[in-house]
Amino acid sequence: MYFAALLARTEDGWEASDTELDDVETLSDLADLAREATSGGYDDETVLVFIEQEDAWFGIVRVEGEDDPRIYVSDAAAASRSSYGEILVTDELLGREPGSSDDSAHLEELVDLDGTEDGEPATDPDDDSDDGDASVPAGPLGDIAILDDLGLPEKELLSLRTDALNTIAEALGASDVLEAVR
Repeated sequence: MYFAALLARTEDGWEASDTELDDVETLSDLADLAREATSGGYDDETVLVFIEQEDAWFGIVRVEGEDDPRIYVSDAAAASRSSYGEILVTDELLGREPGSSDDSAHLEELVDLDGTEDGEPATDPDDDSDDGDASVPAGPLGDIAILDDLGLPEKELLSLRTDALNTIAEALGASDVLEAVR
């Protein structure tokens, strides 16, 4: 089960709305959805997209005006095995050239329904072996300073596991508005 919400920072504080991601296929689509959430069309408004899969992983996308979105994913390997997580775990985030991954191997991963599609680790999380460029690392990936200026330091973000979105919203002063859409 997924939960997705948009938090838009306005002159009057945070505004939250739940959102459906059914029509979102790319990070660009997600960024456009976030930009549409700004209340007055202000280019400098901050919009956060929260995506969570039942405490298996969570992701944050921060969109400000026409700037490229900033992304943080709590567990890239788990997210890469989910339909919405795939939107966030891009080649660019992984440090790869776009389209450089072996698409046929990726498609085989998607059809191998062994239970890992629900966010369960497929391999031992303590295994530090390098599987090459095609592997997605277990653990956090992306911009760990994504919320620093909003009141949640990197160290605290990296320590979050369960109930992460509520903890983040509390640090931002937006827990009431997030709870209203949950």
